[in-house]
Amino acid sequence: MMKWYIIQAHSGAEKKVASLIPEKLEKEGLAHHFEQTLVPTHEVTEVKKGKRTTSEKKYFPGYFLAKLDMNDQVYHLIKSIKRITGFLGVPGKPTPISEAEVTKIMGKIEDGALKPSTSISFDIGEQVRVCDGPFASFSGLVEGVDEEKSRLKVSVSIFGRPTPVELEYGQVEKI
Repeated sequence: MMKWYIIQAHSGAEKKVASLIPEKLEKEGLAHHFEQTLVPTHEVTEVKKGKRTTSEKKYFPGYFLAKLDMNDQVYHLIKSIKRITGFLGVPGKPTPISEAEVTKIMGKIEDGALKPSTSISFDIGEQVRVCDGPFASFSGLVEGVDEEKSRLKVSVSIFGRPTPVELEYGQVEKI
């Protein structure tokens, strides 16, 4: 019976190693013991030097999931793949995870796909410099943060008077 297992691999090699499993099982005539692999990821928006970039981050660096019909042959074949360090569970006897845990992980993946998270945070009272838009090169203080919309309310001094301005995260940089 097919069950989900968590496999530990060298960090950064999860996708490469996950793609090798079906190939190796196919070569050995064990493809019927394999259903799929999953490397849980989500998108993260980062602001670097005033530019917004989106990158993919892993939920569990160094780990991925595989749906397998486990037996000794499958276990030893997967363990023999370079950059795989083992299975979650007792050494020599991998422990499957429950369907509830898999559903929870899948839910996280879907939530992450719907709204990319940001890896930059601003605090109220923090000093920032506007680097884009009509207020570029002005400095100001953060008065409010809307993390869902990735927007800030910044008090910018225009003609000697503090003026509240709404800006996106990508339009400002920390000083």
